[in-house]
Amino acid sequence: MKRPLIGVTLDAEQPGGYSKFPWYAARQNYFGAVVAAGGLPVALPHEPDQAVDYLDTIDGVLVTGGAFDVDPAYYDGGARHSTVITKDRRTAFEFAITRGAIERDMPVLGICGGQQLLHVVLGGKLIQHIPDAVPDALAHEQPNPRDQAGHEVAVKPGTLLHRLVGVDRLPVNSAHHQAALDEPSGVVVNAVADDGVIEGIEVTGRRFCLGVQWHPEFHISDGDKRIFAAFVAACRG
Repeated sequence: MKRPLIGVTLDAEQPGGYSKFPWYAARQNYFGAVVAAGGLPVALPHEPDQAVDYLDTIDGVLVTGGAFDVDPAYYDGGARHSTVITKDRRTAFEFAITRGAIERDMPVLGICGGQQLLHVVLGGKLIQHIPDAVPDALAHEQPNPRDQAGHEVAVKPGTLLHRLVGVDRLPVNSAHHQAALDEPSGVVVNAVADDGVIEGIEVTGRRFCLGVQWHPEFHISDGDKRIFAAFVAACRG
């Protein structure tokens, strides 16, 4: 069976470290998780004007995370919090390709910052800095390694996510200071941390439109593997 072609968004860095010139970056396990699930991953450079051409070629979109934030101007979020860091060209590209994928009913999986971007594309707003907005918040930027669980989430029964992972509570690895704020029309919150922070979203009636705030590409649970398996299966059409 032919492997579906999965577009994987990249991070972008300024000169320094790997190169004296601007460079793209992505952890290998994003690509490895797609391969393990039966997909063929391809990297997507940040070319907003070429989003339609990419969508004509690929079968699904994986929007990755990164140490940056969606500009609050995208969701009428008011003044920018002092902790907010933006990467404007990356966000412009990811917004264009995610919106285009949704319009085509193409499978989309958003991870961490990718879940936040997906939420904004779907009409939602974000908490700009969890420690300032959520009393007694958990350590969503967990101090322990990312290949270990930082906390658990409650998975909402009856959701796609619940059908995939098959459990009411799931251990997750956590590396974020922002989160979805609301549940706009058409969006279903499918996972919540014990402090009330939204950890997952989905859209019903779609081939596959799912966002998770944690990093399932690390495969710290069977549920994480099932998320990727279902995403790649949906990309097969």
